[in-house]
Amino acid sequence: MAETTTAGRRERKKAQTRQALSDAAVRLFTERGFENVGVREVAEAADVSLSTLFKHFPNKEALVFDLDADVESALVAAVRERAPGQSVLHALREHMVHTRTAVRTDDPTFVLVESTPALRDYARRMWSRHEKTLAAALAEATGLAPDAPAVTGLARFTLEAPSIARASEDPPRTMRELFALLEGGWAATPLARQEDCPGQDG
Repeated sequence: MAETTTAGRRERKKAQTRQALSDAAVRLFTERGFENVGVREVAEAADVSLSTLFKHFPNKEALVFDLDADVESALVAAVRERAPGQSVLHALREHMVHTRTAVRTDDPTFVLVESTPALRDYARRMWSRHEKTLAAALAEATGLAPDAPAVTGLARFTLEAPSIARASEDPPRTMRELFALLEGGWAATPLARQEDCPGQDG
């Protein structure tokens, strides 16, 4: 029991340190610009050593993107722990609607990332890293090969959809429409039906 309590306290302390570093980084980067703040300044602002900072974050950009491993684990769990009878596509759709469309465009971290090319590029690389892991989970769930087009295509589509949805006026609705497009195909869209109707162009 004592060991469990100690381990729990240690994990809470680590989480608090990570949060303090991330908060300090976002504040300093927002106030002065990403390029004008060094990692040593972030460590000092969070009252930790530079070596402690690098134990939690491998580089300066990572300070803005906390809990990346948790994001990947949640993607895999959405596939593996979906409800009985629920398709992998529907499971991913609901997961993305509930986790990737809630970011407000006026959120300080979102604004910081969108206004900083280095952070935008890092965010895209980091997010794309999840593709291989997600494809493996999809292959396991469907029995298809990990490099099957259906598997790799769904994995990539899932990871690309949030950037389109967040740029819309109604991100949850747009996310559902994107997955509906994938499920029903172009032929099921209103535009495709209009294309099939003669005389619509005048």
